[in-house]
Amino acid sequence: QVQLVESGGGLVQAGGSLRLSCAASGSIFSINVMGWYRQAPGKQRELVARITSGGGTNYADSVKGRFTISRDNAKNTVDLQMSALKPEDTAVYYCHHAYPTSGRAYWGQGTQVTVSS
Repeated sequence: QVQLVESGGGLVQAGGSLRLSCAASGSIFSINVMGWYRQAPGKQRELVARITSGGGTNYADSVKGRFTISRDNAKNTVDLQMSALKPEDTAVYYCHHAYPTSGRAYWGQGTQVTVSS
């Protein structure tokens, strides 16, 4: 089992910045993928960004150039630096931890990000 604890959500004006952090604990294997998904009211959960244990990254087109994902393998943490925030970025953001070979995946409890216009 892997437990994920998120922090850093909140309310910010459009154009502002926020940093989300997620710490993983439990039975963690070295080869994994960590990332952030988001879900806005009435919409499906979508990938925001993810990063492999080797440092490879993927971003949703809607956040490229504005968001940066990073991780610390020694601490089992993943951060999402969000800049130039837009009202459409408003959502609950979920930390995700997965093992591609086994298919096991874990979710955090979610943290609210609200961007006011």
